[in-house]
Amino acid sequence: MKSILHKAHTRGHANHGWLDSHHTFSFANYYDPERIHFGMLRVLNDDQVAPGMGFGAHPHENMEIISIPLEGDLKHRDSMGNTTVIKEGDIQVMSAGTGITHSEYNKNKDKAVKFLQIWIIPNKRNVKPRYDQITLDISSLKNRLAQILSPSANDEGVWIYQNAWFHLGDLESGISLTYSLKSPENNGVYIFLLEGQLEINGQEISRRDGMGIWDTKSLELKALDKSKVLLMEVPMG
Repeated sequence: MKSILHKAHTRGHANHGWLDSHHTFSFANYYDPERIHFGMLRVLNDDQVAPGMGFGAHPHENMEIISIPLEGDLKHRDSMGNTTVIKEGDIQVMSAGTGITHSEYNKNKDKAVKFLQIWIIPNKRNVKPRYDQITLDISSLKNRLAQILSPSANDEGVWIYQNAWFHLGDLESGISLTYSLKSPENNGVYIFLLEGQLEINGQEISRRDGMGIWDTKSLELKALDKSKVLLMEVPMG
C-alpha cells in the first residue's frame, strides 16, 4: 500500500471577497508541481460564495465536473438549457465533452453557499455534453458508505465517463467500516474528510484533510468523532 497525506492547512487558498476557495490540487494561481492531481482526480476545490454572488458564464471541455453542495443553494445555468438550483443532499454532474458554458450563483442574498467542485479527467473525449442531478436520501448515508457516482447509468448515483466510484458517509463516533476497491489493480482512493476525525489504516486525519491511498485492495476507516467523509476511487494512470 502507498499513501499520501494532504493536511487542510497545506491547500492552496484564494480569497476574492465574493469567493473564498481552498484548492487541494494546483488550480488557477495556486501551483505546486507535487500536487497537480491524484490519478484522474484533477481538481478538488472547497468553495464558499458570498450572498448573491457567483461565477459568470465560463467554458469547459473534455472534463467530468461534479458539484456537491454542503450548505445553502447554488443556482446553475448552462448552454444545454438547464436552469436548476442544487442544495445540500444534491449531486450534480456535467460531462463537458465537446464544450459547454455554465454559470453558478448563490441563490440567497442573506447567507453564503458552500460546495465542492471536483474535476475528473474522462476516459472518452469529445462526447456530446450532458447534465444530470440527483437528490440523495440523507438517511442512507448514516453509518455506511453510500455510492453517489459510478461509471454506469444503471448503477446507484450519477455516472461519468471514467472508471470512478464516489461514496459518501455520515458516521457516528466509534463506527468502523471497510472499503473494498472496485478496481484495485488500476485504481486508488482519495479520501476527503468534510467533518470530524477519522482513522484510515491507522493514520488519523482531521476536518478538510485529504489522503490518497493506492496499491491496495481495501482500506479500513474508523470514526474517532462524528464524521462526514467523501471517498473518490479513481484510475491512477
